[in-house]
Amino acid sequence: MQSINCRRRARQKTSRAGRTRVWVTLLAALVTLSARSTETARGATQPNVIIVWTDDQGYGDLSCHGNPVLKTPNLDKLHAQSVRFTDFHVAPMCTPSRGQLMSGRDAAANGATAVCQGRSMIREGVPTMAESFRNAGYRTGHFGKWHLGDSCPYRPQDRGFDETVHHAAWGITSLADYWGNDYFDDTYRHNGTLQKYEGYCTDVWFREAMAWIKQRADNKERFFCYLATNVPHVPLIVEEKYSQPYNRKFDGKGVPASFYGMIANFDENLGKLEEFLQANGLRENTLLIFMTDNGCGNRQAVAIHNAGMRGMKTTLWEGGHRVPCFVRWPAGQLGDPRDIDQLTQIQDLFPTLTDLCGLQEPAAALWEGTSLAGLLRGRQKTLPDRKLVVQYGAGLRKWDACVMWKKWRLIGGKDLYDLETDPHQDKNVAEQHPDVVKAMRDHYEEWFANVEPLFNETRCIHLGSERQNPIMLYSSDWQGGYADNRGGLSAGSATGKWPVVVEQSGTYEVKLRRWPPEARGPLSGRAILNGNQANFGRARPIAKARLKIGDFDRTSDCPPGSTVASFTVPLQAGKTTVETFFLDEKGEVLCSAFYTQVKLADQ
Repeated sequence: MQSINCRRRARQKTSRAGRTRVWVTLLAALVTLSARSTETARGATQPNVIIVWTDDQGYGDLSCHGNPVLKTPNLDKLHAQSVRFTDFHVAPMCTPSRGQLMSGRDAAANGATAVCQGRSMIREGVPTMAESFRNAGYRTGHFGKWHLGDSCPYRPQDRGFDETVHHAAWGITSLADYWGNDYFDDTYRHNGTLQKYEGYCTDVWFREAMAWIKQRADNKERFFCYLATNVPHVPLIVEEKYSQPYNRKFDGKGVPASFYGMIANFDENLGKLEEFLQANGLRENTLLIFMTDNGCGNRQAVAIHNAGMRGMKTTLWEGGHRVPCFVRWPAGQLGDPRDIDQLTQIQDLFPTLTDLCGLQEPAAALWEGTSLAGLLRGRQKTLPDRKLVVQYGAGLRKWDACVMWKKWRLIGGKDLYDLETDPHQDKNVAEQHPDVVKAMRDHYEEWFANVEPLFNETRCIHLGSERQNPIMLYSSDWQGGYADNRGGLSAGSATGKWPVVVEQSGTYEVKLRRWPPEARGPLSGRAILNGNQANFGRARPIAKARLKIGDFDRTSDCPPGSTVASFTVPLQAGKTTVETFFLDEKGEVLCSAFYTQVKLADQ
């Protein structure tokens, strides 16, 4: 009996000791977390962040990358001061790259896979980089190009940005952009309100970004600034003083003077940003990233210098998706400026910034990217072995992709290239390396099975939302025919429909237009552009308009000279589809309404 009691007391003593060790461990952890939180609160470790990137500038369109014609002195300086990822990949087109940056997920997984046709929006519920920074107490600002949706709940201000000044859709002069914008003294969207800005577009983006940053600095606020220019994307428009130096031939080839001139203007603005950061004491603790959104979009520029790569924008060759990525943070202990040749991708930046800035990883992140913080800080020499997939487009066609593994590239599931010996991708070595092909095909099969259900999830625009009422539905966001530029608008023949969520039951006013409201064009005639009477587009014999939303299906006459067809519609809350049609006298469909405004009348 005495022995039993002794053993019992020993167990009790051991149990108490164990509990004590657990509490001590927990207390130590809490102290550590508290110290980290206090350090973060003091701003000792959290940097400001600026992401600057250009549109359609390729890896070879920098003088520091060997371009023999173009001069980019400020980009060259940044290159010399940065950690450079030299095997860094995006998507071969605008929207997919932007969605991958904001979500840390592959385009097919986040939903933003194409530039239009209902595929330019990140799915609801996918956390964004801007939301993470805002949740961590940062102020968030966006300036320039968005291209991830122009209607609620996909606008920048719906996805985490406190401040936004931007043009619509893919660029200035796109179908959804303010009618008549031409790069100079244009009207942009400031937090959802149209506002006139003086100056050349790139100058405006930098000027507004720096003014906003100055306010944040004066208020002692950490900031995340996303400065995404629309240059040097078409249309190629820039002041002559920037393009004139390139009005010449090089090695018998034509030089893209305006394309290079737009980059020269951007480079000048980058220099102004650098001076601003220095003058305001922000340079040391600002993490600055420069990159581009896809391969070069200009054939003349590719012919002059493409950094030894094959392909350009929209292609799956290396020249379509390998881009520069410079990272500079003087106070961040990143070590000496250097090249890192690890296989990396734009999806890596969200987890990387989460680590470097002490953000909390979103519960629903499900990133395909991985943190590069270890590489940047020099604590890690290589990344774990991994295979990456580049795929984009309005449809998810199997094997319309590039699989990357180390220096291997498998295109279309059958053509294998070894960049170590064949950087221009001229020789298909699939037959010589069947084991490599199999491993990469197996990876793609698994990847495709995972993303296909996500790709097929419908993105719905919201009607009757307090965030945007009235709301404009643009043909660039419909599911249907290609119509996201002035060419498609001018033709006036595309049709499509919008999946929507009606947030509130009530009476809605719906207005159907062929032309944007500011164009003042009749439904059946031509539009007015830049003040010239009826000088744009082709006339269409529109005599009737039809609107179909759920159970509502009505057709009304469109008298000659009318600019809009109006309907009053009772709608119940829930998911439905908006379909519009313009018809001729015989009732034949000519096109859909490229601009459809919906307003909850009860608000």
